[in-house]
Amino acid sequence: MANKRRMAWGLLVCAGVGMQVSVLAFPVQGEKFLVAETLDGRHTRVGRVTFTPAGLGQATVRVHMDPAVMRDNFLSMREFKCLAAPQEVSCHVPYPYASPATVSAQNLLWLDHHLLFLYKKPADFGAKLWNGIIYRWHLTPTGLEGLPQAVDLNLISAPPDRLDVPPYGPNDSEPFAPDARWIRKMRIE
Repeated sequence: MANKRRMAWGLLVCAGVGMQVSVLAFPVQGEKFLVAETLDGRHTRVGRVTFTPAGLGQATVRVHMDPAVMRDNFLSMREFKCLAAPQEVSCHVPYPYASPATVSAQNLLWLDHHLLFLYKKPADFGAKLWNGIIYRWHLTPTGLEGLPQAVDLNLISAPPDRLDVPPYGPNDSEPFAPDARWIRKMRIE
C-alpha cells in the first residue's frame, strides 16, 4: 500500500512539474511565429503573433499575416489574406471590432478570435461566412497549438452587445472530423 501511495504521489509531482514546465517553457510574451500544419505534412510560417505584457499575468495579442505567404484575395467586397491549395483556400478573418485582445496561460479566448479563418473551394466565388474556422488554442511544452473547429462567422457580422467578452464561447463551435480541413492545425512557436 505504501508503494502505491508513493507511486501516486510521484505521478502527481511529475504531472505538476510537467504543467509548470509547459507554462515556463513557453512564455506567452514576445514575438512568435504562426505556423500552419497542412494535410501534406508541410509546416508553413504564415505570420507572426506578438504578445505584449499587460500585467496580472496577461498579455495583449496582435496578429500579422505574412504577405509573402498569405496572398491577397478579394472576396465578397473585402480583401482577405489566404493560403491557397488545390483542394481548399484558407483565409484569415481579422476580428472586426475593438476588443481587449488580452490572453493568459489560462485563458486564450481572445487569441481564438484574432485567428479566425474561413475556408472555400478554389473555384468558389465570395466568402461564405458559415464556413468559419476558429482555432481552439492550448499550451504545449513547445508552444501553443490550435485545433480547427467549425463556427458560423455570421455571428460577428454585427457588433456584439459587449465588446469586452469574446462572442464565441467554448460551446459555440464544433470539432471537424479529423483532417477535414487543409490546415489541420496551427502552432505558435
